[in-house]
Amino acid sequence: MPDDDPGSYEVKRLDEVAGNLAELADILAGEEDLDPVLQRSVDQVASGVPGADMVSVSVLRGDAGETVAASDRRVWNIDQDQYAAGDGPCLEAARTSEAVRTGIAEAEQRWPAFARSARAAGINSYLSCPLIINDDFVGSLNLYSEQPHGFADFDVALLRLYITAACAAITNARLYARARDLAGQMGQAMDSRAVIDQAIGVIIARTGMTPEQAFAELSRRSQNANVKLREIAAQVVTGHYRSPA
Repeated sequence: MPDDDPGSYEVKRLDEVAGNLAELADILAGEEDLDPVLQRSVDQVASGVPGADMVSVSVLRGDAGETVAASDRRVWNIDQDQYAAGDGPCLEAARTSEAVRTGIAEAEQRWPAFARSARAAGINSYLSCPLIINDDFVGSLNLYSEQPHGFADFDVALLRLYITAACAAITNARLYARARDLAGQMGQAMDSRAVIDQAIGVIIARTGMTPEQAFAELSRRSQNANVKLREIAAQVVTGHYRSPA
């Protein structure tokens, strides 16, 4: 099969993408926080998709957009002009869950603010695909090309493969963050319980109250002082508690 055969080219591209995705999976497996996951993803797409001179991830915050990762500083200005105008291809992709592919000349009538910024940065074609995980993460993965026809149907299909990998990594990062927060909350709760139990023991030793009466006394002090129960308990344990006048 000759090298210039379209089928040969597409098979080669698929092989390259398969290797890139395997590399991306290995990299993301070691990441735990969301921001590094997103940055790794845009860097990999920028190096793995021909014609993608710049890449960014946009996220919807209510009706507004925000760029959370980018492979090039120029992207921030282009994206920001879309957000300021309240419309643009990245917002369109996120809101409609449909891929948006456009040349800058074609975008001038529909998204003039985006088209002006893109031209100023030397961008001539654009591809944005939705990056959506239930209602938790709604955004888009955006590719910018300096070529007039930088993206074909095949590029859209390849980008969807990257998005599948990115969604899995984002989901894992968010689950890790939630588990870490829960563990922190549980740790704080256990620390609070230990201090409160110690304070109850101090009150029992000083007054001869039952555990139930000691806890009620601790709660009363907390309410009278308008201070959290744990803080009052810590004051009792350290001997710094003073009854309000």
